[in-house]
Amino acid sequence: MPAKMSALRATRQILQTIAGHGWRSHSSKPAQSAHVGKPGAGFSFELTDEQKEFQATARKFALEEIIPVAAQYDRTGEYPLPLIKRAWELGLINSHIPESCGGLGLGSFEACLITEELAYGCTGVQTAIEANSLGQMPVIIAGNEQQQKKYLGRMTEEPMMCAYCVTEPGAGSDVAGIKTKAEKKGDEYIINGQKMWITNGGKANWYFLLARTNPDPNVPASKAFTGFIVEADSPGIQVGRKEINMGQRCSDTRGIVFEDVRVPKENVLIAEGAGFKIAMGAFDKTRPPVAAGAVGLAKRALDEATKYALERKTFGKPIVEHQAVSFLLAEMAMKVELARMAYQRAAWEVDVGRRNTYYASIAKAFAGDIANQVATDAVQIFGGNGFNTEYPVEKLMRDAKIYQIYEGTAQIQRMIIAREHVGKFKA
Repeated sequence: MPAKMSALRATRQILQTIAGHGWRSHSSKPAQSAHVGKPGAGFSFELTDEQKEFQATARKFALEEIIPVAAQYDRTGEYPLPLIKRAWELGLINSHIPESCGGLGLGSFEACLITEELAYGCTGVQTAIEANSLGQMPVIIAGNEQQQKKYLGRMTEEPMMCAYCVTEPGAGSDVAGIKTKAEKKGDEYIINGQKMWITNGGKANWYFLLARTNPDPNVPASKAFTGFIVEADSPGIQVGRKEINMGQRCSDTRGIVFEDVRVPKENVLIAEGAGFKIAMGAFDKTRPPVAAGAVGLAKRALDEATKYALERKTFGKPIVEHQAVSFLLAEMAMKVELARMAYQRAAWEVDVGRRNTYYASIAKAFAGDIANQVATDAVQIFGGNGFNTEYPVEKLMRDAKIYQIYEGTAQIQRMIIAREHVGKFKA
């Protein structure tokens, strides 16, 4: 608690020094407030003072500390530990850990504001940070007091990572196809299986792990799986090599093998058989920040393309004065603004206590799609230069693709949206 509170105080001291700095315009309208504190307050796009502070701090951090080193991290694939430590000091990581565990207890909306700014700097760095949120979320929504204080509390005491171990070599979108098994023996569970594409897999202090505890293939997924908290240094855990990915290369992605790993029954979340619902419930909370990250990337691509279009000249004038280019920028701007509103609605639904599955999937699908479209259009505006690594937009294009894949593919999101939409008419 003291460390986190001191970090927040440091954040506010920094904010006092950045007034009048002239940060990039975020929008022609302020974002929607996360908290409707007064009955009848109505619909508002205004941020609270605290939200503005966190947004400005994250923006300053991205501009001054992430962007200058992002290309180097992309080239080397090195894990951005110095940046993660700095984000922790500023209170920009683990923001949603409850105050009872020493955290700041911020809402989903605030987390999204921070995430968009970090992603503007580099989505590889942002994904490494956001993976903590995904790993923690099952414990936040389903952990008992002892589990939360033990595993969330330690993350407020020093910079530390965790990971969400669900995906397997043969089970990605088909979560119900998971083969990792947990067999109860006395007061322990013995876990055997393999996980794949685990972000922070080689850096995590502990994992949330989903495993099958009921071997009967006829038992529905909602009762067949159990969620566990697993210490990363447990005997029997073998961490694979760092995967070299198309984009977001400084993020740590690995396969993990669990061989006769013993986990005490005290590390079961809720109860045996509750794991699938916990894992899916976590996605409702984490998909808005993922969408916010996609928006941050798209905004960066739009800004880079706009600056280039103002400077680059063809046929005797800046290319921004050619209607073909200006219209392309207009389309890009429309997509960024609409995607931002989508994630803000999804986050707001969480913070007012509503089930947000429908809005979370809309935000994630739309933002992931437009991030790819806007990044591609930015490369087009740069022309041949856009295809070169000396310019920033080719990295943005590579980094964008994963937003249509991780935390539920673009196609899975459409399945969820269709199910939720049609369900309204069947109710």
